[in-house]
Amino acid sequence: MAQYSEEVMDHFTNPRNVGEIEDADGVGEVGNPVCGDMMTFYVKVDDDERLEDVKFKTFGCGAAIAVSSMVSEMAKGKTVDEALQISRDDVAQELGGLPKQKMHCSNLGADALHLAIEDYKSKKGTS
Repeated sequence: MAQYSEEVMDHFTNPRNVGEIEDADGVGEVGNPVCGDMMTFYVKVDDDERLEDVKFKTFGCGAAIAVSSMVSEMAKGKTVDEALQISRDDVAQELGGLPKQKMHCSNLGADALHLAIEDYKSKKGTS
């Protein structure tokens, strides 16, 4: 059985920012057909290009839920460009590490966030 850090367990059992933003400025969805994880991220961007709200809906394992929660926390309040710099390694590090076989989850979380931001930028005409 995979060993998870206290941070992973906390974000899994008490996920932050779960839900959907009805009038989201950007939406990004990713999935992994091998493991079945699916993540959808929603972003609301203010006039200063900061992510004023980030929410997610995730179908997947505990690591996928923890990653989604952590990514949403890491991104909230950052500028669009700062949020695009969040990498899978950043997410795994903030969670106190992930088992090797679960690292793909951190990749999915960062990818879904980046897709939501790219969706926002394309709607705004700045991508």
